[in-house]
Amino acid sequence: MVCSYDPAVPVEWVTAPQEPTLELLTAGVREGVGAVLIGPAGVGKTSLARLAFDRLRPEFGRAGWVTGTASSAAVPFGAFVDLVDVPVAGKTAAVLRVAREAMAGMLLVVDDAHLLDTLSATLVYQLAVGGNCRLIVTVGSEGPVPEAISSLWRNDVLARVDVEPPGHEVSRLATQASEYIDELPASVRRALQYLAVADPLSRADLDALAGHEAVEQAVVSGVITVDGSVARCAHPLYGEAIRDALGGPELRRLRTEVVTQLPEPRGVVSWLRLAVLALDSDAPRPVDEVVAAAEEALRLGDLELSERLGHSAVQRGAGLRARLVLGYALAWQGRGREADAVLDEVDPAGLSEVELMQWALPRAANQFWMRSEPERASAFLRTMRGRVSSLAARTTLDALSATFAMNTGSPRRAMEIAEDVLASPAADDTAIGWAAAAAALSCARMGRFAEVDALADRAMEAHHPGLLRFTSGFGQTTTLLLSGELDRAEALARQLTEFAQFQQPGRAIGDVLLADVLIARGELDQAVALLREAAATLAPTGYSWGPLASMLLAQALGQQCVPVEAGKALSRAESRHGLKSMLFAPELALARAWTLAARRDSVGAVAAAREAARAAERGGQSAVALRALHDAVRLGDARAGDAIARLGVECAFGRLALDHARALGDASALEEVSSRFAALGMRGAAADAAAQAASAKGLITPDIRE
Repeated sequence: MVCSYDPAVPVEWVTAPQEPTLELLTAGVREGVGAVLIGPAGVGKTSLARLAFDRLRPEFGRAGWVTGTASSAAVPFGAFVDLVDVPVAGKTAAVLRVAREAMAGMLLVVDDAHLLDTLSATLVYQLAVGGNCRLIVTVGSEGPVPEAISSLWRNDVLARVDVEPPGHEVSRLATQASEYIDELPASVRRALQYLAVADPLSRADLDALAGHEAVEQAVVSGVITVDGSVARCAHPLYGEAIRDALGGPELRRLRTEVVTQLPEPRGVVSWLRLAVLALDSDAPRPVDEVVAAAEEALRLGDLELSERLGHSAVQRGAGLRARLVLGYALAWQGRGREADAVLDEVDPAGLSEVELMQWALPRAANQFWMRSEPERASAFLRTMRGRVSSLAARTTLDALSATFAMNTGSPRRAMEIAEDVLASPAADDTAIGWAAAAAALSCARMGRFAEVDALADRAMEAHHPGLLRFTSGFGQTTTLLLSGELDRAEALARQLTEFAQFQQPGRAIGDVLLADVLIARGELDQAVALLREAAATLAPTGYSWGPLASMLLAQALGQQCVPVEAGKALSRAESRHGLKSMLFAPELALARAWTLAARRDSVGAVAAAREAARAAERGGQSAVALRALHDAVRLGDARAGDAIARLGVECAFGRLALDHARALGDASALEEVSSRFAALGMRGAAADAAAQAASAKGLITPDIRE
């Protein structure tokens, strides 16, 4: 242990020993992707990271250092402003890809990563998982940590190094830091106060705000550091102490002075930072600029910041443009009723045709999903279609109608509408996005597998809005499952989950897609864990993914033979299922089938699986009917083979499902089927076929759920 005490800075830092911590950090970088150093405030994490950085730096062509702060966390990529040049166009995924490429091969230290904004944290996670660079990450152990950062050690991406030397007490250090700051000259405290609202600041701006001599004294006192042209708070404890001592009016006055002093920003991140600082100041930015900042935050995927900026603009009297961005920010967080309230304040009578379209689309979507009024939403679309004259406007409204038709259980009708939209020369990107995404999923569930990827690609190229990426993605994972390509299906599902950047509800929807693949693999424990959280997250949103999550959860729990929990999940699915989720009616019947199987009601289970297949066929969902019929075979239905053959869905899974149905009662044939399912990676189906083979030999009870 190294105890250091500087009489000029009377805080008794009890710091971790340099060795073997340094050895662990350097080994993590040299032997893997890197290391994460975890410990409470004041144990010397930054100093240890600096020593490791200096030791390793000669081994790398490029090196960088970023520091998370409370103020930089307010804007996307705030901590990376000096390393990442955020482009003025492109969605979040593209921005993250550019950032990863820019830092390829770099040695990067991310200090105080618990203070990163969501997108910065996501970038760090992706850099680590992708192996783009080598990382040393420091994290405080006493507070909340972004999920993307905690995943670094929970998923064993980075080597974990814990430091907490004996005798270390954060509360004692915080008290000493506060007492020390109270004893500093008022001018020095003033310099630190500016950093309390905007850390870091350029040395020139801080000199202009607090005075050159005051900043010099603050540096000598050890509460401020200057690295090149940038001034920072020397330790988070000093920043916390100074913020705790400031009241709301004083903080507002400081922000006003900082906003007035800062030069006009040059990049996207600096521009957003200024917009955020100005929100709680007496130097507001022009309202059009605030609206533009809200749109920029929405583009980058920071929904909470977009909401905050949008609210500010609306409160200042901004019109349709502000209400649209606020509506999208709320809706994409699953808060559709709030979004609808924002859009309800718009008088459509005074809108141009273009504006009417901009307003009508999110309003109809909110009515359909969030307010659970699908009939009203469809009627509203028809009314709007009668009010617009251009072919482009009508085509866009038709595209949303295709999505509605699919969700209400009519994929064939959805395909008819979508094909007309996609063939129209008047279709814009929004129309193509809605139509192609709906068509991709509809085709997959109808068994038209050859068309799915091209439709999904077209939807992607259109940069379709919101969460539609998961709609086309579900079509692709379904196609891959039935083609017997489970590894590719899982990889795509995980890619879609990562696309959500740990933000909800996108992350939960991605987990639903991944869980569907895991159930097919027979990896039920993982699927159940994902679906429990996803169902809870999606329940209040209104998305049809919510009922689907509960349906799949009931199926997984039923296959685990947990009847009580499966029954509860089934009950939740039934209570939340309605016209807007009618596409998933077969999944609900299968949830009932597996719940009955867990209750050892084999007759009822087979009957429910047959009903799932009939429901799928009635809706034209041949591929879903195939999956339902195979579940019936797994449950012992000796008559399912004829129905599978009649469906005629040509795919690897369909051929094996038919062989399974025809093998019932034949032990050797069932054993062969079990081996083939295992080879595909469908371990649950393989286990059921093996159990049926053992039953045919008289080795176990015929009830495979016993």
